[in-house]
Amino acid sequence: MNNLVNFILESGISLSLLALIYILFLRKETFFRLNRIFLLISVSFSILLPFLKFRIYEPKSIMLAEVTVTPYQNLMEAVTIYGQDLSGTLVQTISSSHLIIFIYLAGLVFFLARLIFRLIQISLLIHGNPVQQVGGVKFVSVNKEFSPFSFLGWIFINPEKQQDRGYEKIVAHEMEHIKQGHSFDVLILEFMTIIQWFNPFMWLLKRVIRENHEFLADQAVLGSGISAAQYKQLLLSQAVGFQIEMANNFNTSLVKNRIKMISKIRSSKIANFKYVFGILSVLALLIVFACEQKESVEVQTPLIPENSKLELTLQDDKIRLDGADSDIQKIEEMLNSGKLVLTKDSLGNSFISVVKEVKPKVLDSEEQVFFIVEDMPEYPGGDLALRKFIANSIRYPEAAVENGIQGKVYVTFVVTENGDIANAKIARGVDPVLDKEALRVVNMQPKWKPGYQRGKAVNVSYTVPINFVLQ
Repeated sequence: MNNLVNFILESGISLSLLALIYILFLRKETFFRLNRIFLLISVSFSILLPFLKFRIYEPKSIMLAEVTVTPYQNLMEAVTIYGQDLSGTLVQTISSSHLIIFIYLAGLVFFLARLIFRLIQISLLIHGNPVQQVGGVKFVSVNKEFSPFSFLGWIFINPEKQQDRGYEKIVAHEMEHIKQGHSFDVLILEFMTIIQWFNPFMWLLKRVIRENHEFLADQAVLGSGISAAQYKQLLLSQAVGFQIEMANNFNTSLVKNRIKMISKIRSSKIANFKYVFGILSVLALLIVFACEQKESVEVQTPLIPENSKLELTLQDDKIRLDGADSDIQKIEEMLNSGKLVLTKDSLGNSFISVVKEVKPKVLDSEEQVFFIVEDMPEYPGGDLALRKFIANSIRYPEAAVENGIQGKVYVTFVVTENGDIANAKIARGVDPVLDKEALRVVNMQPKWKPGYQRGKAVNVSYTVPINFVLQ
């Protein structure tokens, strides 16, 4: 659900910004083809934006030679932990509100039903009236008083209009809609409207794209030789009558704007620089939404296995467990081993986690600690497993989220000759609440494979950076 909400919000913000750029800077320009490209790119980009993720910084392992220029020995690759800021909180709030979800789904169903109804309406016109194919275009003769319109490869027209003055230009106009594939734009817009029905900028975008379609068709017809004055009269002479909004109508409520655009002086080439605003907006959206440093190891493990049939219900201020004895026994074991806490991952999913109280181990001062040995210690499963362990075990402190505290905490520790963790301490901290959490998780590490020097197990020191970031 959080992914869906995130998609709707990010695509909606992108659509709104790009639609605003078009309305403010480009709508009155006569670059109709470029405007269509801009509008289609705006819609396509807004659909893809929530799925675009770029790493603006790729962490790399620090080479051994660099250890000499840092105060940390055996510096490991940083693990980044994300906390939720305002945007994450907003997604989580919407996802958890049953009323908002119900209203949104009700609107989605309504507009989906409306689209299906209109498609059925067009289908009935095609199957219920004579159809004549001329070239690659099918003419549907409809005995109703309406404005001629086109959809995909069909032109719907009243046969009585054939005697009207300018009939050929009307047909030429509708054929331009078919030739330029405007119906495909309309269908994409209809599907986007179903998803973004609550967004007023979506409706504005839908209107200006249809308006641009009319400008393009008008421009093509005017290029065939008809005078602008005659074409304006033709626009005004057409009866409105029956219309289907989803189709390309020759005569619509946009006639006034079309007449103004026909009379408008062509835009100068300098006006092309206005598209820079659109390019800058796309780059800004990419930086804000796509250039996020995401850790692939940010995976929380639920306390209860996915295949478990254990049910938790609230009863008399207590949590009642219903399920298999083995599952209940597992919960009991976890309760005995530590305390349960509610945690959330970067997507806002909630999990019950166990926080074990680990007593830090301290080596005797006379015990030797190595930094580089012949056979270095190894975490069970390797470095990636270690990063997963830290990401899964750590909790971004609520106090730090509320106060906007973030930063990188460096924790040093020793892998003992037995593989235990000892002498864990903060080498460089950020804030007491973050330092404490980083230290807690480092002390929780399971046994490592110890390091060896000349065939003997020895103590080896490491430093791990844990980067706390509010996203």
